[in-house]
Amino acid sequence: MRRVNKNRIKKDPPIKQVKQEKRQTTLAGGTLQDKLIAYRELHTKVLFSSLGRMIATPFSSIMTVVVLAISISLASGFYVLVVNIHQLTGNLETSNQISLFLRDEVSDAHAKKLSESIHNNPRVQNVKLISKEQALAEFKEYSGFGSAINTLKVNPLPIVLQILPKNTLTDKQGLADLLKSFQQMPEVDIAQLDLQWVERLQAIVEVAKVFAFIMNILLSAAVLFIIGNTVRLEFYSRRAEVAISKLVGATNAFIRRPFLYTGFWIGFFSAVGAWFIVTLIMLILRGSVERLSGLYEGDMHLLFLTIPETLFLISASSILGVVGAWVVLFYELRSTKLQ
Repeated sequence: MRRVNKNRIKKDPPIKQVKQEKRQTTLAGGTLQDKLIAYRELHTKVLFSSLGRMIATPFSSIMTVVVLAISISLASGFYVLVVNIHQLTGNLETSNQISLFLRDEVSDAHAKKLSESIHNNPRVQNVKLISKEQALAEFKEYSGFGSAINTLKVNPLPIVLQILPKNTLTDKQGLADLLKSFQQMPEVDIAQLDLQWVERLQAIVEVAKVFAFIMNILLSAAVLFIIGNTVRLEFYSRRAEVAISKLVGATNAFIRRPFLYTGFWIGFFSAVGAWFIVTLIMLILRGSVERLSGLYEGDMHLLFLTIPETLFLISASSILGVVGAWVVLFYELRSTKLQ
């Protein structure tokens, strides 16, 4: 029977002691997984402690969040406005047609062949043929001179081709060249298109885009400054705490961490508040806009912020909050004699 070495049994540490030593080794260095777990626990604790500090001062926190929410809602509102203008221009594009009034000697069969030929043009999206009889019927219905028109022995209205070009709101020169090519056709008597109307609409869309971009830049800067100033005030209110932390060997990264999370929470809640403000405004306007669209026989529905756009709004605002806090803390920790 094998003898057991009693001295070895006495020298071997107990299991509990081994686990404690392993844990101390993990905290001192440890594996990458252990470091990630410790890092996650540390940041989670600081994240929620920063939220608790904001809840402890509800009045000042709510005032800051409301001011930022209004600023962010203005930027988001301008973006939604541009999106809806794009939708409106898309609907108006269908009414931006070239009307070709054919000569009297052009027959219906020849007009049909001409419309098929034009439809094969790669710059043309759709062609609608209106015969003389159809034009006369529409004129009787909408003009109010039905009894007078019935006395006419000959139909004076020409055959009309209504052509919807492609990219009518973006390719103004191509639209002008297309109109010129139609005017040179021997079957065409008059080719009509209001190019000035297209230019004005394009100018309105471009102005809206530039204005929304400038407002987004300015309001983003305002968010940075407001959050930075809020974090700076909190830094000064906790100046003694920061000084003690420096005396016991805390690094700048350790000192900055709770303030950075404060900036994150301010940006996060401000973006959520801005989303509610924009959504409420759009809900209030939706009924009136749809009634107005119905009066003009349109089918326009207001577009809200989509889920990806909402996530981008919240992410961008939170990042701005962290960046604003980091810039202020970088300056304050360098300018003060805490190091």
